[in-house]
Parts: sequence; structure tokens; C-alpha cells
Amino acid sequence: MGNRFYSPDEQRAARVNDLFARIAPRYDFINDLQSFRLHRVWKRRLARMAEIRAGEKALDLCCGTGDLAFALADRGAEVVGLDFTQAMLDVAETRRRNLNSEKQQRVRFIRGDAQQIEFPDNAFDAVTVGYGLRNLSSWEAGLREMNRVAKPGGRVLVLEFGKPDNRIWRAIYFSYLKLFVPLLGWIFCRNAAAYAYILESLKHYPAQRGVADKMRELGMQNVRIVNLLGGVMSINYGEKSAA
Repeated sequence: MGNRFYSPDEQRAARVNDLFARIAPRYDFINDLQSFRLHRVWKRRLARMAEIRAGEKALDLCCGTGDLAFALADRGAEVVGLDFTQAMLDVAETRRRNLNSEKQQRVRFIRGDAQQIEFPDNAFDAVTVGYGLRNLSSWEAGLREMNRVAKPGGRVLVLEFGKPDNRIWRAIYFSYLKLFVPLLGWIFCRNAAAYAYILESLKHYPAQRGVADKMRELGMQNVRIVNLLGGVMSINYGEKSAA
């Protein structure tokens, strides 16, 4: 039986929106538990890889509660965080209001569709997405949009669940996602299906190698994969062609 939050058809966006609206209040807490707080380390690493210079403009798609947007702002960027789930944006905005006034001015959050970004071509020095590309109805469309709004030479980065090459390690990892992560969801959100969704969606996602191939197909340069914990997580990096 499939997961009720996963749908490969036109209902995908509505179901994903429902999922994140339900878990928004405890999203950060459960992320800390299921990753042993490592997700924070990985997000900071992505922010470093973005090589932000003071005053540059960054767009963080599927921004959720704002972790990556705030990390990019810490490095001097003027950041827009975009998400289509209002409940997640509400949490992000509450966090933003607790920042000092200088950092507040460097971050803003808007509701929007990562597959149809309402910004012009060549608008941002860095475009990022953390744990969001896998959730789009078309991850390929999302990646094309990231490339479109990046400036020539701009950095495009994707942090996401991966698929380890090692079969034994992959089996252990998938078992963890199948058994332990939904248990956390049930204990703390009374919703195991919301966290069982992670594995279900990952099965239908090409992970780091597929994203790297698509980046090359889009003409990105300096494409590379950074595997984390043996590939259970990964960062895909590419630069928009200057041509």
C-alpha cells in the first residue's frame, strides 16, 4: 500500500502541502531527532559551498522554517525564502522577527511555486533548495527554474536525501527510514504516514546522480556531488553557464 501523502499525479502538490501544514509546528524538533542534529551541519556546509559575498542576492526554494535562508543571510546575502506551505512560512516569519534588526532586513519570506518562480531570468547569485526538490510534482521543472533565475556564473545547490551506492549501507539506511523515522512521527506528531512519506518519495526520486545528470543537461558547469554519511544525504553543486 502506498503512502497517502505521496501521489505521482496532479494531486501531488495538494498532498505535500497538506503534509507540511500538519507537521510545521514540530518540523524542526523532529528533524533534530531523526538526523541527530546533523541536518544543521549539512545546511551550514551548503551555505559555505554557496560562496556568498556580502551584498549578493540568494533565493532559497522550499525554504520551510528558514534554516538555509538564515544561514545564507549570516554570510552576508540578501535572501528571499520561498515556500508554498503557509504554515511553514509562518514559523519562518516568527523566527525572522526574533533576529536583530540588521539581519531581519536581509531576509524575507514569500509564498510561491518553486516550479514557476515569479522572478526574472538571471536574478540571483545563488539559488538553493534543502529537502525540497524531491517533493515537487516535477523535480526537473524545479531544477530548470533554479537555473533560469540564477545569474550567469551563479551557484545552484541542492541538499537532499540520497541513495548510497553501497547496497548494504543503502539497505540499512532504507530500513531506518522505513521503521524508525515513522515511529518518531507517530510519537511526536501522532502521524506516522507523514514521515513514512520520506522513504516513499525517495523511491521515486533519482537522487544525487540523477540531479547531477540533469544539471549537466541544463548546461551547468563545475557540476559535482558531495556525499554525506556515505551518500545517505548529498549536496549537488553546479554553476549556471556564463554563455
